[in-house]
Amino acid sequence: MFNATADAATPWYKHLWPWIIIAILTCSVTLTLSMVTIAVQHPDNLVSDNYYEAGKGINRSLERERLAQDLKQRADVTLDSLTGEVDVRLSGDSQPAQLTLNLISPTQPDKDRRIDLNLAGNGRYVGHVVDQVQGRRFVELLGQQNGMTWRLFEEEQVSPDKPLTLGDEPLQGAEDLKR
Repeated sequence: MFNATADAATPWYKHLWPWIIIAILTCSVTLTLSMVTIAVQHPDNLVSDNYYEAGKGINRSLERERLAQDLKQRADVTLDSLTGEVDVRLSGDSQPAQLTLNLISPTQPDKDRRIDLNLAGNGRYVGHVVDQVQGRRFVELLGQQNGMTWRLFEEEQVSPDKPLTLGDEPLQGAEDLKR
């Protein structure tokens, strides 16, 4: 049946259960250390340290978007996959000499692109992007009117040769602002 004296005389390292427990603890410590290493080497840069300043920035942003809405600004943006040319057709009450187009990645700042656009005539602006931009982006178009900056800003699925329209969606987050 069961021999108690044989079990008591057998050293611990010859039994299966102590090794299973040691393996579980070893895996746990190894995984914890690897997760700490990953967290230290790749810090999360999505969290703002200064919430108050970020909140003030949101209000300034809404003012710029409100100005674009008052000026009836609308833009059709096309990215040419062959030449890298960025073509913007702007309509509305403001036609500045230069525009800035920002293609902002929501999670990877190294994929953000800033494109300076120059007036080519008749509401058409042209610029150049070095590499191909594709995927979900926050698309921001900035211009100036009478010393004030206006902004068109939307979240879009960007792909080469697919036109984007900015200014066609209602202004988000400004429902509580009084005109």
